[in-house]
Amino acid sequence: MDILRIATAGSVDDGKSTLIGRLLYETQSITKDKIEALESASKRKGLDFLDLSLLTDGLIAEREQGITIDVAHIYFSTPNRKYIIADTPGHVEYTRNMVTGASTANVSLILIDARQGVVEQTARHLSIASLLRIPKVVVCINKMDLVQYSEARFNEIIESLKPLISNTQFEGQEISYLPISSLFGQNITKKSDQMNWYTGESLLNELEAYEFANQLSQAESRFQVQWVIRPKTEEFHDYRGYAGKIASGTFKVGDKIRVLPTGQESTISSIEKFQDKLEKADAGESVVISLATDVDISRGNTLVLANDLDAPQMKEFSAKICWLDQQALVPGKTYLLQHGVHLGKAKISQIESRLDVINQTVETDIQSLKLNEIGSISLRTAQPVMADAYEKNPANGSFILIDEFSNSTVGVGFLN
Repeated sequence: MDILRIATAGSVDDGKSTLIGRLLYETQSITKDKIEALESASKRKGLDFLDLSLLTDGLIAEREQGITIDVAHIYFSTPNRKYIIADTPGHVEYTRNMVTGASTANVSLILIDARQGVVEQTARHLSIASLLRIPKVVVCINKMDLVQYSEARFNEIIESLKPLISNTQFEGQEISYLPISSLFGQNITKKSDQMNWYTGESLLNELEAYEFANQLSQAESRFQVQWVIRPKTEEFHDYRGYAGKIASGTFKVGDKIRVLPTGQESTISSIEKFQDKLEKADAGESVVISLATDVDISRGNTLVLANDLDAPQMKEFSAKICWLDQQALVPGKTYLLQHGVHLGKAKISQIESRLDVINQTVETDIQSLKLNEIGSISLRTAQPVMADAYEKNPANGSFILIDEFSNSTVGVGFLN
């Protein structure tokens, strides 16, 4: 079965945790002891219904405050496919958690409280979904029970979203709108009996029917070496293998390859995965590749197909970035840039612009980027970086910036 990765987003108290809890509960993905504990906890709180948010808000601080603070990954499955949900925080100060939680998602569920309508965080979450090029966005207008399941209110919110979405750069991304009530299970796993005016599918049916193409398998072939294997035993005295994960594309036995940044060429003689010998390996597979000739390869080098003459090697490039640190990003400062397993120094040449997520406008003449702000920057690296544009190859187009003194991750970047 394939795996659909989902990220939730929404403002504080829009019902993200309750929605996920409802999905788990109605797909029978909760063990009996957890249901009993949930019933007991709900009774202690004086509730006459199950508080399904308790299934995902695991931190003590989250339960005390009634908000999500950290990213939680939740797993469930149906007979058709498996699901991994990243339940991300809604508060503005945890925007960085939302970016990291949504970075691998195929679908983004953006929740809106039907009473509040579009708020600042809605704009921020739409911006991040666009920035990360998440293929499908489902706008879930939640708590419809508190507006008497009003079709007029649902349509009013959709109309207020249209200018925001038209100003956000959603290119080739699918957007749909769904009226739901997480608390009472309306339009979650089955069609609502309170909203006969809604003609679309329930949330689970929409997720089940969604066909997502593996963009990485269609991208240019990239294999970054994580480890050089030299057993140095009598049996494997001459063995030399290169272990890593195929970031994108496909490699086959017999393919002619080129090593970046050295430019040396050779031919793939074998591909191994555990005890198996493969004829080919695709994006996402962790394998050991051996070559017909011994060439100088070390950790962080990248293998590409020899006929891929446009494979990038850049020391200067621009990127979009979400800043994660309390200390602002300023031009001229040096950081460690980690792209896959490659780690090297990088200097911020310039802050080109900052995105005003509320108005979806770009501000220039910016002197710094503060915590949770999104902008465009120019960088210069000490060593060549073998990275693609994020839009074309997400697995090879992102990086992180690390403070070289504190070792804190301070920024998440996406190559233009």
